Amino acid sequence: MKKSILLLSLLIMITTVRAQEAEATFWKSSGNFSLNFSQSHLSNWAAGGQSSITGISKLLYEINFDNEKEKFNNTIDLALGYSVLGDFDPMKTDDRIELNSMYGFKAAENLYYTTTFSFKSQFMDGFDYKTDSTNPISRHFAPAYFTLGLGMDWSPNKFFQLNFAPVTGRLTIVADKELADQGVFGLEPGENTRFEFGGKMIARTNIDLMKNVNFSAKLELFSDYLKNPQNIDIDLQALLTMKVNDWLNANIAAHLIYDDDIMIMDKEGKTGPRTQFKEVFSLGLAYNF
Repeated sequence: MKKSILLLSLLIMITTVRAQEAEATFWKSSGNFSLNFSQSHLSNWAAGGQSSITGISKLLYEINFDNEKEKFNNTIDLALGYSVLGDFDPMKTDDRIELNSMYGFKAAENLYYTTTFSFKSQFMDGFDYKTDSTNPISRHFAPAYFTLGLGMDWSPNKFFQLNFAPVTGRLTIVADKELADQGVFGLEPGENTRFEFGGKMIARTNIDLMKNVNFSAKLELFSDYLKNPQNIDIDLQALLTMKVNDWLNANIAAHLIYDDDIMIMDKEGKTGPRTQFKEVFSLGLAYNF
C-alpha cells in the first residue's frame, strides 16, 4: 500500500513537473536596449554653427503567452532623448512610456476574442523651445492615456496583426493643475480627466525586408462615439532598423499623430488641431536579449 502511494505520488510529481515545463514553453520573451549618440564640435568655424551632442536611449521588451487556444501579449516601450546645442540648456528630443497588453481566446482559425489595455505617458517635462523653455506644456502624467477595449484580433500570418475593438473606453488624465486649468489635451479648463467611449483599431506589421534590415509599423485609429465620431484620431509609428553587427545598428523612426482635440499654435499665432510629425535617425549600440 505504501509502495502504491509512493508510486502514485511520484507519478503525480512527474506529471506536474512536465505540465509546468510544457506550460513554460508557451511563454516567449524578447527585448532590445539601444543607446545612440551623435556629436559635433566647432571651433573658430568661419561658416558658423553650433557644437552639439545628442543622446537617445530606448528599451523595448515583449513577453507573450500562446497555447493555440489562448494568448496573452505584453509590450513595454520606453524612450528618452536629449540634445545639447552650444551653451543652451538640454532640449528633449524623445520621451515615451507605452505599455500594451492583450488577452485573447480562440474563436476560429487565426481569430481571437480579445480584451486590450494600453497606457501612454512620458517621463519628463516638455517645452515649446521656439517660444519658451521655462514653462512646460506637458509633464509626467500630463497627459496620461488609459485605454480598455473589447473586440477581436486577426493574425493571418507572423507579419501582420489586426485588432478591432468596437467597445473601447479611453481616459485622459492631466495630473498637473496648472496645465489642467489651461484646458489642454481636449479637457475642459480646470478638469483633470476626460472620458471617451468609442471604437479602436490597431494594425501592426513586422517584416524583414532583407538580411539585417527590419521594418515595423503600428497604426492606431480611434473614433469617439460621444463627440464628433467622424473625426478619427490617428497615431502612426514606423521604424526601420539596419543591423551592422551584434552590437551596432542604425534606426530611422517616424511618428505621426492627429487628434482634433489637441490644439497647437502655428507660426502665425493661430491655434487649432494640427498634424504632428517627428522623425529621428540614430546610430549607436544595441543589445538584444
